[in-house]
Amino acid sequence: MPIRELEYPTEPYSTVKRLNDRASYALETIHQIVNTCPILHVSFQPSNSPFPAVLPMIGQMGSFKRPSADLDEVLDLYLHGYVSSRLMNLARTPASSGSSESNPEPGRLPITVAATHLDGLVLALTPNSHSYNYRSAVLFGHASLVTDPAEKLYAMELITESVVPGRWAHSRVPPNAAEMQSTSILRVKIATGSAKIRSGGPHDERGDLEDEEIKRKVWTGVVPVWSVLGEPVPGGYNQVAEVPEYLEGWRRHVNREAEEFAKEQVLNEGTARKKTTEE
Repeated sequence: MPIRELEYPTEPYSTVKRLNDRASYALETIHQIVNTCPILHVSFQPSNSPFPAVLPMIGQMGSFKRPSADLDEVLDLYLHGYVSSRLMNLARTPASSGSSESNPEPGRLPITVAATHLDGLVLALTPNSHSYNYRSAVLFGHASLVTDPAEKLYAMELITESVVPGRWAHSRVPPNAAEMQSTSILRVKIATGSAKIRSGGPHDERGDLEDEEIKRKVWTGVVPVWSVLGEPVPGGYNQVAEVPEYLEGWRRHVNREAEEFAKEQVLNEGTARKKTTEE
Protein backbone atom coordinates (compact mmCIF):
# COMPACT_ATOMS: atom_id res chain seq x y z
CA MET A 1 0.00 0.00 0.00
CA PRO A 2 1.56 3.35 -1.03
CA ILE A 3 2.47 5.81 1.72
CA ARG A 4 0.42 9.00 1.59
CA GLU A 5 2.42 12.11 0.74
CA LEU A 6 2.67 14.51 3.67
CA GLU A 7 0.93 17.85 3.12
CA TYR A 8 0.65 21.09 5.03
CA PRO A 9 -2.78 21.84 6.50
CA THR A 10 -4.93 24.22 4.47
CA GLU A 11 -5.81 27.38 6.33
CA PRO A 12 -7.89 30.32 5.04
CA TYR A 13 -4.72 32.39 4.62
CA SER A 14 -2.72 29.64 2.89
CA THR A 15 -5.29 28.09 0.56
CA VAL A 16 -4.79 28.82 -3.16
CA LYS A 17 -8.16 30.09 -4.32
CA ARG A 18 -7.58 31.20 -7.90
CA LEU A 19 -6.59 28.52 -10.42
CA ASN A 20 -6.52 26.14 -7.49
CA ASP A 21 -5.84 23.16 -9.75
CA ARG A 22 -2.27 24.47 -9.90
CA ALA A 23 -1.92 24.32 -6.12
CA SER A 24 0.14 21.87 -4.11
CA TYR A 25 0.37 21.50 -0.35
CA ALA A 26 2.89 18.65 -0.47
CA LEU A 27 5.88 19.18 1.81
CA GLU A 28 8.34 17.83 -0.76
CA THR A 29 7.10 20.14 -3.52
CA ILE A 30 7.13 23.24 -1.33
CA HIS A 31 10.47 22.48 0.32
CA GLN A 32 12.09 21.83 -3.07
CA ILE A 33 10.98 25.22 -4.38
CA VAL A 34 12.23 27.00 -1.26
CA ASN A 35 15.58 25.20 -1.08
CA THR A 36 16.42 25.86 -4.72
CA CYS A 37 15.50 29.56 -4.61
CA PRO A 38 18.61 31.76 -4.20
CA ILE A 39 16.68 34.65 -2.62
CA LEU A 40 13.74 34.35 -0.23
CA HIS A 41 11.46 37.30 0.48
CA VAL A 42 10.57 37.47 4.16
CA SER A 43 7.71 39.70 5.34
CA PHE A 44 6.89 40.72 8.88
CA GLN A 45 5.08 43.51 10.71
CA PRO A 46 7.34 45.99 12.54
CA SER A 47 5.70 47.42 15.63
CA ASN A 48 6.71 50.99 14.72
CA SER A 49 5.52 50.99 11.10
CA PRO A 50 2.06 51.17 9.51
CA PHE A 51 3.33 48.99 6.66
CA PRO A 52 4.57 45.39 6.55
CA ALA A 53 8.28 45.04 5.81
CA VAL A 54 9.76 42.72 3.18
CA LEU A 55 13.42 41.67 3.19
CA PRO A 56 15.40 39.61 0.66
CA MET A 57 17.25 36.93 2.63
CA ILE A 58 19.04 33.64 2.16
CA GLY A 59 17.84 30.53 3.91
CA GLN A 60 17.44 26.79 3.76
CA MET A 61 15.12 24.16 5.15
CA GLY A 62 16.56 21.42 7.34
CA SER A 63 16.36 19.65 10.68
CA PHE A 64 19.00 20.07 13.37
CA LYS A 65 17.59 17.13 15.34
CA ARG A 66 17.32 14.96 12.22
CA PRO A 67 20.03 16.13 9.77
CA SER A 68 19.29 13.28 7.36
CA ALA A 69 15.60 14.22 7.02
CA ASP A 70 14.36 14.34 3.43
CA LEU A 71 12.41 17.12 1.75
CA ASP A 72 9.15 15.25 2.20
CA GLU A 73 9.50 15.36 5.99
CA VAL A 74 8.74 18.07 8.55
CA LEU A 75 11.56 20.65 8.42
CA ASP A 76 12.41 24.04 9.88
CA LEU A 77 13.48 27.04 7.83
CA TYR A 78 16.77 28.67 8.83
CA LEU A 79 17.37 32.31 7.83
CA HIS A 80 20.78 34.01 7.94
CA GLY A 81 21.22 37.65 8.89
CA TYR A 82 23.32 40.29 10.61
CA VAL A 83 23.05 40.35 14.38
CA SER A 84 21.69 43.91 14.62
CA SER A 85 19.35 43.85 11.62
CA ARG A 86 15.78 45.02 12.18
CA LEU A 87 14.32 41.56 11.85
CA MET A 88 16.79 40.01 14.28
CA ASN A 89 16.21 42.80 16.79
CA LEU A 90 12.46 42.38 16.49
CA ALA A 91 12.77 38.63 17.04
CA ARG A 92 14.64 39.16 20.32
CA THR A 93 12.51 41.99 21.77
CA PRO A 94 9.97 41.30 24.51
CA ALA A 95 7.25 42.74 22.26
CA SER A 96 7.51 39.68 20.06
CA SER A 97 7.27 37.31 23.00
CA GLY A 98 3.68 37.72 24.05
CA SER A 99 0.93 35.54 22.64
CA SER A 100 -1.95 37.09 20.70
CA GLU A 101 -4.45 36.13 18.04
CA SER A 102 -1.88 36.83 15.32
CA ASN A 103 0.93 35.21 17.30
CA PRO A 104 -0.31 32.17 19.19
CA GLU A 105 3.30 31.04 19.71
CA PRO A 106 4.79 33.01 22.66
CA GLY A 107 8.41 33.99 22.03
CA ARG A 108 8.12 33.65 18.27
CA LEU A 109 7.67 36.26 15.57
CA PRO A 110 5.01 35.65 12.86
CA ILE A 111 6.56 35.84 9.38
CA THR A 112 5.67 34.92 5.81
CA VAL A 113 8.28 33.66 3.36
CA ALA A 114 7.92 33.61 -0.43
CA ALA A 115 10.04 31.81 -3.06
CA THR A 116 9.57 32.04 -6.83
CA HIS A 117 11.24 30.51 -9.90
CA LEU A 118 10.56 31.76 -13.43
CA ASP A 119 10.75 28.92 -15.99
CA GLY A 120 9.39 30.45 -19.19
CA LEU A 121 7.70 33.33 -21.00
CA VAL A 122 4.40 32.07 -22.42
CA LEU A 123 3.48 34.02 -25.55
CA ALA A 124 -0.09 33.64 -26.77
CA LEU A 125 -2.20 35.14 -29.55
CA THR A 126 -3.39 38.09 -27.46
CA PRO A 127 -1.65 40.02 -24.66
CA ASN A 128 -4.37 39.01 -22.20
CA SER A 129 -3.52 35.33 -22.71
CA HIS A 130 0.22 35.73 -22.12
CA SER A 131 1.58 34.07 -18.99
CA TYR A 132 4.67 32.67 -17.26
CA ASN A 133 5.74 29.15 -16.52
CA TYR A 134 6.65 29.37 -12.86
CA ARG A 135 7.00 27.63 -9.50
CA SER A 136 6.11 29.57 -6.38
CA ALA A 137 5.77 28.70 -2.71
CA VAL A 138 4.69 30.57 0.40
CA LEU A 139 5.44 29.51 3.97
CA PHE A 140 3.78 30.79 7.14
CA GLY A 141 5.52 30.31 10.46
CA HIS A 142 6.93 31.71 13.67
CA ALA A 143 10.59 32.73 13.93
CA SER A 144 12.86 32.65 16.94
CA LEU A 145 16.59 33.25 17.36
CA VAL A 146 18.84 30.22 17.47
CA THR A 147 20.83 30.38 20.72
CA ASP A 148 22.41 26.92 20.81
CA PRO A 149 25.94 27.27 19.33
CA ALA A 150 25.80 23.77 17.82
CA GLU A 151 22.50 24.45 16.06
CA LYS A 152 23.74 27.83 14.89
CA LEU A 153 26.83 26.24 13.37
CA TYR A 154 24.65 23.57 11.76
CA ALA A 155 22.46 26.25 10.16
CA MET A 156 25.44 28.28 8.94
CA GLU A 157 26.90 25.22 7.24
CA LEU A 158 23.50 24.23 5.84
CA ILE A 159 23.00 27.65 4.26
CA THR A 160 26.59 27.86 2.95
CA GLU A 161 26.26 24.44 1.32
CA SER A 162 23.01 25.53 -0.33
CA VAL A 163 24.91 28.29 -2.14
CA VAL A 164 27.80 26.12 -3.38
CA PRO A 165 27.97 22.46 -2.26
CA GLY A 166 31.39 21.69 -0.81
CA ARG A 167 32.21 25.32 -0.08
CA TRP A 168 32.07 24.94 3.70
CA ALA A 169 34.84 22.33 3.76
CA HIS A 170 36.87 24.26 1.16
CA SER A 171 36.98 27.50 3.13
CA ARG A 172 38.38 28.69 6.47
CA VAL A 173 36.10 27.04 9.03
CA PRO A 174 34.75 27.01 11.62
CA PRO A 175 33.80 30.71 11.90
CA ASN A 176 35.75 32.56 14.55
CA ALA A 177 34.19 34.08 17.66
CA ALA A 178 33.69 37.51 16.05
CA GLU A 179 31.93 35.96 13.06
CA MET A 180 29.67 33.90 15.28
CA GLN A 181 28.77 36.97 17.34
CA SER A 182 28.02 39.15 14.30
CA THR A 183 25.74 36.56 12.70
CA SER A 184 22.25 35.67 13.80
CA ILE A 185 20.17 32.71 12.66
CA LEU A 186 16.40 32.56 12.76
CA ARG A 187 14.69 29.21 13.07
CA VAL A 188 11.19 29.30 11.58
CA LYS A 189 8.73 26.69 12.77
CA ILE A 190 6.40 26.26 9.82
CA ALA A 191 2.69 26.35 10.53
CA THR A 192 1.56 25.78 6.97
CA GLY A 193 2.41 26.54 3.36
CA SER A 194 1.33 26.18 -0.23
CA ALA A 195 2.78 26.09 -3.73
CA LYS A 196 1.44 27.13 -7.11
CA ILE A 197 2.93 25.87 -10.36
CA ARG A 198 2.31 26.58 -14.03
CA SER A 199 3.93 24.72 -16.93
CA GLY A 200 3.12 23.93 -20.54
CA GLY A 201 2.41 26.00 -23.62
CA PRO A 202 0.07 28.92 -24.37
CA HIS A 203 -3.70 28.63 -24.07
CA ASP A 204 -5.95 30.98 -26.01
CA GLU A 205 -9.66 31.69 -26.21
CA ARG A 206 -11.65 29.51 -28.62
CA GLY A 207 -12.56 32.53 -30.74
CA ASP A 208 -8.91 33.38 -31.34
CA LEU A 209 -8.00 29.75 -31.99
CA GLU A 210 -10.65 29.61 -34.70
CA ASP A 211 -9.30 32.74 -36.40
CA GLU A 212 -6.84 31.39 -38.99
CA GLU A 213 -5.68 34.85 -40.01
CA ILE A 214 -4.57 35.69 -36.48
CA LYS A 215 -2.80 32.34 -36.12
CA ARG A 216 -0.89 32.98 -39.36
CA LYS A 217 0.21 36.45 -38.19
CA VAL A 218 1.09 35.90 -34.51
CA TRP A 219 3.90 33.65 -33.31
CA THR A 220 2.92 31.68 -30.22
CA GLY A 221 5.02 29.52 -27.94
CA VAL A 222 7.29 29.59 -24.92
CA VAL A 223 10.67 31.19 -24.36
CA PRO A 224 12.33 28.97 -21.71
CA VAL A 225 13.98 30.89 -18.87
CA TRP A 226 16.74 29.66 -16.59
CA SER A 227 19.58 31.14 -14.55
CA VAL A 228 23.13 30.58 -15.77
CA LEU A 229 26.20 30.44 -13.53
CA GLY A 230 28.94 32.25 -15.43
CA GLU A 231 32.65 31.51 -15.66
CA PRO A 232 34.29 32.06 -12.25
CA VAL A 233 36.35 35.27 -12.08
CA PRO A 234 39.34 35.10 -9.69
CA GLY A 235 39.48 37.59 -6.84
CA GLY A 236 42.23 40.18 -6.66
CA TYR A 237 44.21 38.21 -4.06
CA ASN A 238 43.35 34.70 -5.28
CA GLN A 239 46.43 32.44 -5.44
CA VAL A 240 44.77 29.19 -6.53
CA ALA A 241 45.68 28.69 -10.18
CA GLU A 242 42.76 26.51 -11.27
CA VAL A 243 39.08 26.72 -10.43
CA PRO A 244 38.47 23.79 -8.02
CA GLU A 245 36.54 20.87 -9.48
CA TYR A 246 33.95 20.92 -6.68
CA LEU A 247 33.03 24.41 -7.93
CA GLU A 248 33.48 24.00 -11.68
CA GLY A 249 31.84 20.57 -11.82
CA TRP A 250 28.90 21.79 -9.79
CA ARG A 251 28.57 24.89 -12.00
CA ARG A 252 28.40 22.82 -15.18
CA HIS A 253 25.93 20.40 -13.62
CA VAL A 254 23.61 23.17 -12.39
CA ASN A 255 23.64 24.97 -15.75
CA ARG A 256 22.85 21.79 -17.63
CA GLU A 257 20.02 20.78 -15.30
CA ALA A 258 18.51 24.27 -15.26
CA GLU A 259 18.37 24.41 -19.06
CA GLU A 260 16.90 20.93 -19.35
CA PHE A 261 14.28 21.63 -16.69
CA ALA A 262 13.11 24.91 -18.26
CA LYS A 263 12.74 23.26 -21.66
CA GLU A 264 10.90 20.28 -20.19
CA GLN A 265 8.33 22.61 -18.64
CA VAL A 266 7.25 23.69 -22.11
CA LEU A 267 6.09 20.13 -22.83
CA ASN A 268 4.76 19.43 -19.34
CA GLU A 269 1.04 20.15 -19.25
CA GLY A 270 0.54 18.43 -15.90
CA THR A 271 0.34 21.65 -13.93
CA ALA A 272 -1.06 23.86 -16.65
CA ARG A 273 -4.68 24.85 -16.77
CA LYS A 274 -6.60 25.61 -19.94
CA LYS A 275 -6.87 29.35 -20.42
CA THR A 276 -10.32 30.83 -19.87
CA THR A 277 -10.37 34.53 -19.18
CA GLU A 278 -7.01 35.36 -17.58
CA GLU A 279 -3.81 33.66 -16.37
